[in-house]
Amino acid sequence: MLDITLQQTRVYQDAKAEGELVGEARMLLRMLARRLGDLPSSVSDRIQQLTVSQLEDLGEALFDFVSLADVESWLNQK
Repeated sequence: MLDITLQQTRVYQDAKAEGELVGEARMLLRMLARRLGDLPSSVSDRIQQLTVSQLEDLGEALFDFVSLADVESWLNQK
């Protein structure tokens, strides 16, 4: 029998990474909405398509945003 745990399988690792990505995107969307108000679905959709690295960059940049235009400008540069 194989000496491998579920946590060591590629499927498990991929699912875990996907869950973390979705969770990070949700948290950033909540933070942006709290700071700027309701976000248009077009902006939310674009944020949900970002990579982990881009989400991390967005997390740092959001402290400088004062309007929705700032978020849209940031997204257009990515």
